[in-house]
Amino acid sequence: MTRHPAAFLDRDGVINVDHGYVSRAEDFTFISGAFEGAAALQQLGFALVVVTNQSGIGRGLYSESEFFALNRWMIGEFERRSIRIYGVFYCPHHPTDARAQYRRECDCRKPAPGLLLRAARELDLDLTRSAMFGDRASDLQAAAAADVPLRYLIGTDGLARPAPAEPRGLSIAEFSSLHEAATSVELKDAVSQFAGVP
Repeated sequence: MTRHPAAFLDRDGVINVDHGYVSRAEDFTFISGAFEGAAALQQLGFALVVVTNQSGIGRGLYSESEFFALNRWMIGEFERRSIRIYGVFYCPHHPTDARAQYRRECDCRKPAPGLLLRAARELDLDLTRSAMFGDRASDLQAAAAADVPLRYLIGTDGLARPAPAEPRGLSIAEFSSLHEAATSVELKDAVSQFAGVP
């Protein structure tokens, strides 16, 4: 069987408004066009995978069980719209501002590539045909380190098109929102170039 390419999505700022350490459904605001953008990516053949730094867990602001509950609710909102989220991969660590076992250097906190590499192993994803959609340079750095070729910088909260990430070439295009990126000619052209690649 042919492995799926993934559309790796950062969460806060790309899927939902980044209110800061969002941990409850009542505080979770989907960005306008997030569902439509995800649906467009799904239609292009991408497996949707969320990869998110969640140092709020390590800082003691919310628990992993609260994070899992929010994930179930979020995934359910996508499922209600016939959009499948294949997985949510997260890093609870921080090298300095976290408690106990969560305070450490790790290989999963973006810009490290651990979340993407783990997702690829567990979900049998084809990283060489995958894309990353994030609102920070660290998202794109993680993708570059995982050899993900399509890296798109998204405006935080879908408010404005960002300036290109440094170093130049880290992002191959910039868009104001996930929806704009997912329906862009640039992405469709890139996907068409991968057609027929084993």
